[in-house]
Amino acid sequence: MDERASQTAGRSAATRPMAHPQGNVWERPAAAPARTPRTAPAPVRAGMLLFGATVLTSAFLLFQVQPLIAKVILPWFGSSPGVWTACMLFFQMLLLGGYAYSHLVVSRLTPRRQGITHLVLLAVALAWLPLAPDPSWRPAAGDEPVGRILLLLAASVGLPYFALSATGPLLQGWFARLQPGRSPYSLYALSNAGSLVALLSYPFLFERVMRLESQTLSWSVLFGVFALLCAVCAWRLVRTAPSGATQAAARPTETPRPRAHELLLWLTLSACGSALLVATTNQMCMDVAVVPFLWVLPLTLYLLSFILCFDHARWYVRPLFFALLPVTLYNMVRVLNEGVDLGIVEQIVGYSATLFVCCMCCHGELARRKPAPLHLTLFFLMLSLGGALGGLFVAVAAPALFDGYYEYHLLLLVCAGVMASLLARRHLGIGALACAGVAALGWALWSAATEDSDAYVARERNFYGVVSLYLSDEGEDDESLYLEHGRIGHGFQYAKRPTWPTSYYGPQNGIGMAIRKHPKRLKRNRQFRIGVIGLGVGTTAAYANARIHLGAADDDYVEAIGRLKPDYVRFYEINPLVVTWARERFTFIRDARVRGADVDVFVGDARIVMERQLERGETQRFDVLAVDAFSSDAVPIHLLTLEALAVYWEHLRDDGILAINISNRFLDMLPVVRRFGRELGKRVVQFDTDDYESRGVDGAHWVLLTSNRRFDPGGAAVEVDPAGAPDDPLWTDDFASLFDLIERDEDE
Repeated sequence: MDERASQTAGRSAATRPMAHPQGNVWERPAAAPARTPRTAPAPVRAGMLLFGATVLTSAFLLFQVQPLIAKVILPWFGSSPGVWTACMLFFQMLLLGGYAYSHLVVSRLTPRRQGITHLVLLAVALAWLPLAPDPSWRPAAGDEPVGRILLLLAASVGLPYFALSATGPLLQGWFARLQPGRSPYSLYALSNAGSLVALLSYPFLFERVMRLESQTLSWSVLFGVFALLCAVCAWRLVRTAPSGATQAAARPTETPRPRAHELLLWLTLSACGSALLVATTNQMCMDVAVVPFLWVLPLTLYLLSFILCFDHARWYVRPLFFALLPVTLYNMVRVLNEGVDLGIVEQIVGYSATLFVCCMCCHGELARRKPAPLHLTLFFLMLSLGGALGGLFVAVAAPALFDGYYEYHLLLLVCAGVMASLLARRHLGIGALACAGVAALGWALWSAATEDSDAYVARERNFYGVVSLYLSDEGEDDESLYLEHGRIGHGFQYAKRPTWPTSYYGPQNGIGMAIRKHPKRLKRNRQFRIGVIGLGVGTTAAYANARIHLGAADDDYVEAIGRLKPDYVRFYEINPLVVTWARERFTFIRDARVRGADVDVFVGDARIVMERQLERGETQRFDVLAVDAFSSDAVPIHLLTLEALAVYWEHLRDDGILAINISNRFLDMLPVVRRFGRELGKRVVQFDTDDYESRGVDGAHWVLLTSNRRFDPGGAAVEVDPAGAPDDPLWTDDFASLFDLIERDEDE
């Protein structure tokens, strides 16, 4: 390569704009050196190593803390998908604040004051450590969840996260100032690497091998190391800041400020990608489980699209992704229509492919429109503002505007519409065809979103999900009212046989057998006490002060029985909407009270309520305690850990029975409960029953744990040896993973 070519390559590398979700701030040097030495001087290599290590650590911490802190607080808010949505909103808002801080510091302060200001910020952030949310933030009944989550995160991780979000762009700007002859592009690559390593390592490594306490402590220690490295970088900036003449020479050539329509397009594309990220995560978590893997996977794809699009133009092949977009969108319509009938892998692949293609289109178009370096901080500030607006739409506006998860359908349509409009500006004929395709897509998405909506009696949405009521269409003789959470039925009641226990709670299912066959069920002068975690429609109350008679289908009936002491039933339910509808729309609770039973409903997370009762010295002395608190079909992991079972046994009598509903379309939960039996020294009795349509009973999988040797379940019960599978996973508050359970389910 001749000298002129070498100079040209040097200028190209030195002036290449950086791009990353965390932002970049740097200035173009006046001119590239005449010849780049093959080996950089020692001070240059040392500076590169220092800044590289700091940026790498910063990006790693920034993305590692997101699933970590969300997992810590998840059990406090009922393991709802809304927890991660609120967390993402917080992270996006703070990222916007960090971008604004970087933009103002770089544009308004001298290098010396930049370094001093950031050192003060880091010193205050260190006072927030160690990373340990105070349990006093756990909500009480009636607390507004989203606002409390935002305040909790601000108090526990707010300033450290803000410092991290601001550090990435600052350090790249400092490096460009200190070494104007070198491009900070390698720092951008290190930042990308740190972000991806953090995201991928959490569910596959840290979550599986480290307890939560160890994770938070390790993160806090690493933040201290990062702060020290960053302080050295700031000291170098303050000590060796370029002179006024050098700074003047380093200023980029004046370029026109982007126009309003360009700013609006930046904002729209960024908001569309961000909102799709959060909405996709909601959809994936709704029917599987609220776990870090299903948080990290969409976020990784979102970040990967940023990396590819801003790394080099070759990765975003516009015709290819414009062709892939309708394919993935119409496949998504199929996934949404078939819903629960699809396997877990097919659902995850469908959602992931759609998100990635949409984000590649949005971020690819952003990369094509990146401005000159003079306006780079404004560009990334607008991107962060769009990200925050997208998060606000999904987390705050959508639950208030829609009674279902319609924002996902709407965002898919918006993404297609924006791409069609961009295409129409360049090729009118092709753009017209694309707009027609968008119209057809809108109709298909509307049909998928409103399918069977005419059957709904009522439908409402809150932080805990979408709850619907609908009437069956099986004819007047079998007319029944159903409660549906998400896309999963959570109980129903017959119009003509309102006292009959239906759905998963039939008399021959696990919960029915635990109550009916308990040796002390009909003992006089003794109150029989039943606890239920998860209200549904209140079906379990059908057993209170009642005897179930089974004969031919037409001869089944429920007989009210008089007792000297009434049965007692206590429900725990976190969703206030479910409580309202169980009381007002269904009559199981009211009928039980008419028969003389005492029935209470406690609003709040069952585990938190029961723990607080123990703190006050209150024990419920249940004879049977049922755990059936699925959100849609998602597993509430915090209610199925060894520590949770210890709380349950404090509230059970010595001869009590713990009944756990492990029915799930994707996961084999038996190994988890079987391991509990071994750890606690309990009998493990499994009930697997099929649908019994004439009795209105759905097939279910229940497992009963008990020390009661007199309990004879009979029927379809199978006594399980808990010691027969020593490799069964042990779920604790600090360690619980679904990977093994998914693998077992797929192998069957």
